Amino acid sequence: MKDGYGRKINYLRISITDRCNLRCRYCMPEDIDTVPMGQILSYEEIEEVSRCAAGLGISKIRITGGEPLIRRDVCDLIRMLKAIPGIDTVALTTNGVLLEQMVPDLAKAGVDGINVSLDTLDRKRYELITGKDELGSVLKGIGAAERIGIPLKINAVSLDPGRYFGSSSQGGDARLPGDFSDLIGLAQYRPVDVRFIELMPIGYGKDCPGIGHDRLIGMVRDAYPGLEKEEVQGGGPAVYYRIPGYRGRVGFISAIHGRFCDSCNRIRLTSMGFLKSCLCYDTGVDIKDLLRSDMAHEQKEEALLEGIRQCILQKPAAHVFSGEGEITEKKAMSAIGG
Repeated sequence: MKDGYGRKINYLRISITDRCNLRCRYCMPEDIDTVPMGQILSYEEIEEVSRCAAGLGISKIRITGGEPLIRRDVCDLIRMLKAIPGIDTVALTTNGVLLEQMVPDLAKAGVDGINVSLDTLDRKRYELITGKDELGSVLKGIGAAERIGIPLKINAVSLDPGRYFGSSSQGGDARLPGDFSDLIGLAQYRPVDVRFIELMPIGYGKDCPGIGHDRLIGMVRDAYPGLEKEEVQGGGPAVYYRIPGYRGRVGFISAIHGRFCDSCNRIRLTSMGFLKSCLCYDTGVDIKDLLRSDMAHEQKEEALLEGIRQCILQKPAAHVFSGEGEITEKKAMSAIGG
């Protein structure tokens, strides 16, 4: 289905929990109020929404959180979604802490890809960012997924090390802080895409110092003179580059300095059943009441289809992250689903 601006909407991101086992400063830096499980959509309700969404042209689903791997039986949900006619891809985004032990079941469930959120390879910095000493667990999880052959991407928020930690990262190329060069190094011998995500002024993120991609891309170019832009099909927001001799790629998701709203192809379902068309705004369609209504099955399905249709048609032309006063979404990213 196309939205009011002619964009084809074929991607649904589903948050299945607002809980997390880390406390990242830009997302959930402290224990915050979480939603009782009775207010969280069940897997059966998520399947019902996804089936209706598939009928409107959604073909790709990504499971997010919070941290999705802390929710029990997540692999059952993956199997349920994979069985829906029209759904071609079901992927997962995780912080990787529980990944090693989950990899075999994720593979059996048929997950099509895993994105691991990882902002640094420095153990002390990792603990400062996340509040937990879990870098070793994350790296073991990445290795386990790589060995079993699940396609992997590393997502790193583009934090400014000098302002964030009070000093520049050690190591790396003199033209590029070590946190960035170390992460890029993961792509040297592995078929892994390392993507840097521009920090968005949502929730706690608005108070954290990031490096704008207008600067970062230039820094990476200087450090890797052979960097070559790669044309990629698929409509995702990342712009990819190849470094000669590297197996993986470097990507940049530049929501602010490389705004990709004109090609945005996604909507988001929060764990509480609120359907959002843009991270920037608090508008959308609350479909949980529809799911839990006493309507007959046919009526409920038609109401769900109409709710999803309206969300797509009401999708705004663009976000306003560059004008903080115009951002209406005030919830933490963990409550929204990134």
